Amino acid sequence: MSRFVLLLPCVAACRCAAPAPVVLPPLPADLAAVLDVDGGVAVIAAVGDISDTDLAGQVHTANLIADAGYEAVLLLGDNQYLSGGLADYRKYFHATYGRFFDKLRPVPGNHEYLTPNASGYFEYFGEKAGKPGEGWYSFDIGAWHIVALNTNNGCRSVACGADSDQLKWLRADLTKNRHRCTLAFWHHPRFSSGSGHGNFSGADALWRTFAQFGGDVVLNGHEHFYERFEPIDGVREFIVGTGGKSHYDMRAPPDPKSAVRNIDTFGVLELTLKPGSYDWRFVPVPGSTFTDSGSSPCH
Repeated sequence: MSRFVLLLPCVAACRCAAPAPVVLPPLPADLAAVLDVDGGVAVIAAVGDISDTDLAGQVHTANLIADAGYEAVLLLGDNQYLSGGLADYRKYFHATYGRFFDKLRPVPGNHEYLTPNASGYFEYFGEKAGKPGEGWYSFDIGAWHIVALNTNNGCRSVACGADSDQLKWLRADLTKNRHRCTLAFWHHPRFSSGSGHGNFSGADALWRTFAQFGGDVVLNGHEHFYERFEPIDGVREFIVGTGGKSHYDMRAPPDPKSAVRNIDTFGVLELTLKPGSYDWRFVPVPGSTFTDSGSSPCH
């Protein structure tokens, strides 16, 4: 005789045991060290060579920034002429760019170091500028890691070479970084088509180290024009010395890797930093028509 077992579904009247909860293993305490900690999209601006001892070109670039609501503004050095003195920072720079002081992320240029030890710069920006005597620091925004470096007066007051404390810090910082996309900014461009300054070999150790760690974008000032390069060692360089001080000429022919150039337009570079990619757009002051835009993936 066959025997059958009838399986009945559990209904409301039945007292069925609840399934045992799934027990997950605990998350590691150093989770940030094993994950790519990508965030959301961030829109920032960058510009250098900005404020003279009158209210002129910097008024218009400051207005571009104030009207746009950027999450951060990277200052690429020579932020206040002629010598970056504290009184001039307070009188001229603060009257324009001080309106969005909380968003500023600065590096100094050679003109800041015409005041001994760039003391006016460090006092004006305070902890934003990094430690006096150093001037380098890093932070994260959105999905990106941002590194601020100090080429000062051609790396004479603060060393930038292969054995320098700054380069040792940079290596340690990039070793700890877990973001896929990385941007660095400092004043003197490693590569430039400028007829006056040109390539700055003193930044070579910074450039090579950043490239070795898979860096994506480098932003510079010093040359009073706009120039975008095709990637070199995997890194795309932008020169944005268009903050309002003046304009410089370029040599002919330009650097072989130079992609776009302009010598007569003030404006700011807008960067949309995304997880895994970025967009760029040069935003000119009113009355100017030059622009440049594009997109690229990170490494």
